[in-house]
Amino acid sequence: MSDLLAQLNPAQAQAAAHFRGPALVLAGAGSGKTRTLIYRIAHLIQEHGVAPHQILAVTFTNKAAAEMRERAAKLVEGADELWMSTFHSAGVRILRAYGEHVGLKRGFVIYDDDDQLDLLKEIIGALPGAGPDTNPRYLRAIIDRAKSNLWSPDDLLRLGEEWISGMRKDVAAEGYRRYQSRLRAANAIDFSDLLVETVRLFRTVPEVLEKIQNRAVFIHIDEYQDTNRAQYEFARLLASRDRNVLVVGDPDQSIYRFRGADIQNILDFQNDYPDAKVYRLEHNYRSTAAVLEAANKLIVNNSERLEKVLRPVKEEGGPVRFYRAPDHRAEADFVAMHVTRGRAEGVALKDIAVLYRTNAQSRVVEESLRRAGIPARIVGGVGFYDRREIKDLLAYTRLAINPSDDVALRRIIGRPKRGIGDTALAKLSEWAQQHGTSVLEACRNAETILERGAAKATEFHALMNSLSEAVEMYSPQGFLKFALEVTGYEDMLRAEKDSENLSRLENLEELIVAAEEWARENEGGTVADFLDDAALLSSVDDARVKRENGNADVPEDAVTLMTLHNAKGLEFPIVFIVGVEEGLLPSKNSLTEPGGLEEERRLMYVGITRAMDQLYLTAAENRQTFGKTVSSEESRFLSEIEGLYQEVNQYGEVLGERRASRGTWRSFNPGSTATQSKPATAASATEAGAYRGGERVSHPKFGEGQVLAVSGFGDKQQVVVNFPSAGTKTLLTKFANLTRL
Repeated sequence: MSDLLAQLNPAQAQAAAHFRGPALVLAGAGSGKTRTLIYRIAHLIQEHGVAPHQILAVTFTNKAAAEMRERAAKLVEGADELWMSTFHSAGVRILRAYGEHVGLKRGFVIYDDDDQLDLLKEIIGALPGAGPDTNPRYLRAIIDRAKSNLWSPDDLLRLGEEWISGMRKDVAAEGYRRYQSRLRAANAIDFSDLLVETVRLFRTVPEVLEKIQNRAVFIHIDEYQDTNRAQYEFARLLASRDRNVLVVGDPDQSIYRFRGADIQNILDFQNDYPDAKVYRLEHNYRSTAAVLEAANKLIVNNSERLEKVLRPVKEEGGPVRFYRAPDHRAEADFVAMHVTRGRAEGVALKDIAVLYRTNAQSRVVEESLRRAGIPARIVGGVGFYDRREIKDLLAYTRLAINPSDDVALRRIIGRPKRGIGDTALAKLSEWAQQHGTSVLEACRNAETILERGAAKATEFHALMNSLSEAVEMYSPQGFLKFALEVTGYEDMLRAEKDSENLSRLENLEELIVAAEEWARENEGGTVADFLDDAALLSSVDDARVKRENGNADVPEDAVTLMTLHNAKGLEFPIVFIVGVEEGLLPSKNSLTEPGGLEEERRLMYVGITRAMDQLYLTAAENRQTFGKTVSSEESRFLSEIEGLYQEVNQYGEVLGERRASRGTWRSFNPGSTATQSKPATAASATEAGAYRGGERVSHPKFGEGQVLAVSGFGDKQQVVVNFPSAGTKTLLTKFANLTRL
């Protein structure tokens, strides 16, 4: 074994030593798959003399691709020549070079989600069979689904179902056809097209495919279980000549079917390549034995999987704990109480994550944490490149580069207001369609089109003409500064000196900083190149980027709140999974969808394997849904890991008696000795945070009661007390005037 591979465990070393031919690396959670992938690339270069520029590694996020390149550079020379990118970045690169073969002109632009919606709103307005209430998001979802499966409008018509995502399929197919026609007229594509058009290019122009194959002799694909049909076909065509394709993935972590991911791609890999070598990475370096035991026992209930067992490397830690709360508020208070305790014991808040199935579950947890004085960062907020002001300035940039981009024009022609109203814009658009040209060109001819406001339109054309000239003269950051000034956008925000507009200005300043940093890292890069990268960041960057950019006001040391889907790829020393109930996890809809339950089980598996040291599972007997309180039932997933967790009360104390069967619960009884805490000593009663819960107390107004939950310390300490005569009350202990009994 080479000195390089000696740094890996035996299973990793076997996979990294693979040379020619297809290979499947089944990499369990926390098993070091990225490390194995990087060492394999280094081994190809160091031991087999493969030129770095002949190696391609494809992953799903820009951040992951950058990290892979950085790690490879520490092992071998020439890492800067490696082709490491996302699928979409690879598509951009190929289409920028060879797009004319599929009808794309130089300077084509990439439409993001908002651009798509703007265009689809126009199309729906004149689409036969589409009423005024037709939601453009439905049509966009249908088109995205079609493209991820490489379906044409005619393919949609051949589908068995009459209705697709709330629309008649014939209406959807015609909308899809008109949408594609409008994209071509604007010399634009959307993100799905980055792969659709690349696949079409590979299929129809063999000489281009051969050129790319010469550049990608050894292909690596990370997270293969998350690929859709278009990505699968991209990889298949690219590997069709040399067959040196190594894919890394884990079918047990396939949770993105709603985005078009097809688990069959990885399950059928050995059918596609019967001679493929299979390597299993089963040693988990992340989680304790107790966590992994629960994960393994859960996932074996799935049939759509490839055999694999996670084996712990770390020493055995604490047990998995489960708490059944009387309602969702008590569930959230349980989380807040135990986060508070951890904080008091020196646990960093950033080491704690609360995971849930739906975003709606975050509110009550956030409120409980706030009451306890605990900062929280919610993943999934508005990302930096999705903010309105950022999209506006980038739309000016797009229009400057591509004067045919009517969607960009419509976005910014009234920001700031220029005296070009809806009526004038409609006339300009009509003239542009009649003459087969752009709306910006119509603005140049406004004097022959408009009776009023022609001067404003021609002024706008002159402005954009100056910006188009500036694109060729300035660096990315220089252009953005210039555009911000000459368009009047900066003056518009400064005119109203409220906190929101000041924040928008700060965001625009940050965009200029981002462009400057990008320019330093991409010497010689143009404004158009920066725009490509910014567009990719807007659509495909990972949860970490959204967390860092979308919640800048949250302190660094904060509890992380996120959905289970957003948690993929992350890890935390302490993890809470809340809402482990039927109808939530698994979700209600999944129970009627083919394969739905198995995907929900994989989602639970992903959540469990995020925990490094301690895992808490919680559920509520009652939960508010659509304004109504409904009783809930324990998730079947809990029964599947029966015996592998300890049930605790709200104070974290182990309950001795286990309930008899699933769905039959023993609620917390304030008078039960099984859940009673030890009484506080006289000494502890004088200390901050003295209330632990379980104490009997008396209140001057509400009478006698029992402490159910505690949060905060000192003057900010609050207690939740159940008073038989007055119900449950939340009291600030500093002013509550409670007396221990």
